[in-house]
Amino acid sequence: MRTALTIAGSDSCGGAGIQADMKTMTMNGVFAMSAITALTAQNTTGVTGIMEVSPEFLAMQLDAVFTDIRPDAVKTGMVSSDKLIRTIAAKLREYKAENIVVDPVMVATSGSKLIADEAVETLKSELLPIATVVTPNIPEAEILADMKIASQDDMVNAAQIIGEKYGCAVLCKGGHSLSDANDLLWNNGSTKWFNGRRIDNPNTHGTGCTLSSAIASNLAKGFTLEKSVERAKDYISGALAAMLDLGKGSGPMNHAFALTGEFAKEAE
Repeated sequence: MRTALTIAGSDSCGGAGIQADMKTMTMNGVFAMSAITALTAQNTTGVTGIMEVSPEFLAMQLDAVFTDIRPDAVKTGMVSSDKLIRTIAAKLREYKAENIVVDPVMVATSGSKLIADEAVETLKSELLPIATVVTPNIPEAEILADMKIASQDDMVNAAQIIGEKYGCAVLCKGGHSLSDANDLLWNNGSTKWFNGRRIDNPNTHGTGCTLSSAIASNLAKGFTLEKSVERAKDYISGALAAMLDLGKGSGPMNHAFALTGEFAKEAE
């Protein structure tokens, strides 16, 4: 069985972060492992507290995983401080990690800020150069490319700027300030659009975590980057289309929409 590691924060409501990543990886057919960067007190309405782990303890988690069950792919999500980002980058280099998907999480779906300003610069200098692909949404791509994005042409330009500067592929995700759910993959100078069907579902908590984890899962299984993105978008469309409605704010998706079998049955 192929394996994948998520390095991210914990979401106490289970819709995003480590919890969403591990659900996604499991549903996409790989064995999921985790290294937790922070505990958060959060729900569908917002984040009320963040408690980081120490860089030393994060390093211990990464050592424990890589020295025993080596991951075939790695996904990074919420990492809120400079020192933690440096720890992750150093360990991924030390173990020569492959198939690294960087989700540059900066703001939660609810609008809560999740990363310190100085950590953004460290993310750029330490994590992006070792990434296989980075998956920014529109606001994140604007920060990484240092430009405003108001059109699909702007998405192409921003992705090219990020990709050429940091030497990684870039999946620039539409759906924020743009009126569609189309994503743009820039990879070594070539571009490909992935048209997503816009699903009228206000419950989008954890969509970024889920998409990046699904991409990592498919890379772990040996799919090309292009095919991994395609499969990941199909998965997230199914999770949104299931129309799960939990919580008082922007609720989670149904990661287990395709789960069948004896142990998934409900009581009669």
